[in-house]
Amino acid sequence: LHFERFAAPPVVAGEPFTATVASTGNAVSVAADETLLAALQRAGIAAPYSCQQGFCGTCRTRVLNGVVQHRDTLLTTPERDSGMMLTCVSRAPAGEQLIVDL
Repeated sequence: LHFERFAAPPVVAGEPFTATVASTGNAVSVAADETLLAALQRAGIAAPYSCQQGFCGTCRTRVLNGVVQHRDTLLTTPERDSGMMLTCVSRAPAGEQLIVDL
């Protein structure tokens, strides 16, 4: 039995963006080199997670508004089209504002 897992590549040449938590209205600035999950944690916002590598799907979150740069291999095209993202690896383009269903 041979088994390999590959994590999302580190954020290189990323651009900062903003994410707003729909339930509270809190806006969180996400640095060019950090994940949305890390920014949420830094801001004290509880968000589900487990592997932090884009494998498990625990951090799957609905995006209510905004464009997502998917950096995972877990979500299916229908899931992506319906507005889902993995906060532990995916990001938004420069200057984009995401509104996440947390």
